[in-house]
Amino acid sequence: MIPRHLTSKLLQAARLFPVVSLTGPRQSGKTTLVRDVFKDYHYASLEMPDLRRFALEDPRGFLAQFDGPVILDEVQRVPDLFSYIQGLVDEHPDRTGRFILTGSHNFLLLQSISQSLAGRCAVLHLLPFSWAEISRRNSMPLEGLGKSLPGPCPRPEKGLFDVLFTGFYPAIHARDLPPQEWLAAYYQTYVERDVRTIVNVGDVEAFGRFVRLCAGRCGQVLSLSSLANDCGISHTTARRWLSVLEASFIITLLRPYHKNFGKRLIKSPKLYFLDTGLLCFVLQIRTPEELWHRSERGAVFESFVVSELLKNFVHRGERPALSFWRDAAGREVDVVVERGDDVTAVEAKSAMTVVSDLLRPLQSWRNLTGMPDAPCALIYGGDDAFRRSGVVVYPWWVL
Repeated sequence: MIPRHLTSKLLQAARLFPVVSLTGPRQSGKTTLVRDVFKDYHYASLEMPDLRRFALEDPRGFLAQFDGPVILDEVQRVPDLFSYIQGLVDEHPDRTGRFILTGSHNFLLLQSISQSLAGRCAVLHLLPFSWAEISRRNSMPLEGLGKSLPGPCPRPEKGLFDVLFTGFYPAIHARDLPPQEWLAAYYQTYVERDVRTIVNVGDVEAFGRFVRLCAGRCGQVLSLSSLANDCGISHTTARRWLSVLEASFIITLLRPYHKNFGKRLIKSPKLYFLDTGLLCFVLQIRTPEELWHRSERGAVFESFVVSELLKNFVHRGERPALSFWRDAAGREVDVVVERGDDVTAVEAKSAMTVVSDLLRPLQSWRNLTGMPDAPCALIYGGDDAFRRSGVVVYPWWVL
């Protein structure tokens, strides 16, 4: 088993809270992680029809069968169970680590937690593997991003486009599966089953078209009206379906950086897929070599950088503080990373050679902020780390 960076935070949460919930996309490794970390716990999967029926018909009896701490997998399948868990927790509020809850649908689980378990439950998220986890090393320290060169780090055996094409879902790496075949089955299950569980989507074909249109807009500022028109659906439906994709961890929306530098700023978010392998599948990219030649190459690489920075926060148990900056004149910084008072501007470029044009957005950022020495980072598709014009340049594989 590849060690997960969230493990220490998961153990800490179980020492402090009566209930710990772990959400994330299907097949991100939630069950494997909690069963490995909490080996002595009872385990029940509410995906099993008989157990789910028992929990639905007799929740008190279902919970009473466990004479110790328990892992309840896919607990959002029985929403009423949360109220009964609350009652048991309130009887003995000092007993920590009593329930470990996992679920694949973020807003269904969080809605139930906010209604019944507020203040009693730690909420953590597990995304697919990070590149650092696959490389079996610690993730890049964000406090040094844009300030210092990376420490020693072995170069990967696989090339960049092989990594992007394969993606980061654990099953592909654990069983060395052909990525496109596994992702095809994953996508089909998601569209035909999970989406209907989360929200009533009557036209599955239209939803699939919507997902493909989102993939084509990856890395772009989102126009919801344009997206809805191209898909042939209403603005309200497009907004609801976008929420479904975000809640099920297929996409993430990067909001604009709010500090006003005296210019009119773009207010709409940018859209990214959380897994580059799934993005390549939806874009119908069939091989790593095809990705190299496709016009979407830059957007796929940018998605990789955004998702790796996101995992860096999430797998530490921290709230991600990522945004982007763009003004009405079209000047843009791909990612703005905030850690307390530290703000770092990051550009993501798939090019393997660094030319001065790649650094221009970061120089504009420094001019507009009035901080000529503001930390700035360029993450690119090459293999060397160095400084250029005061910008720290990182190879893709140190993330």
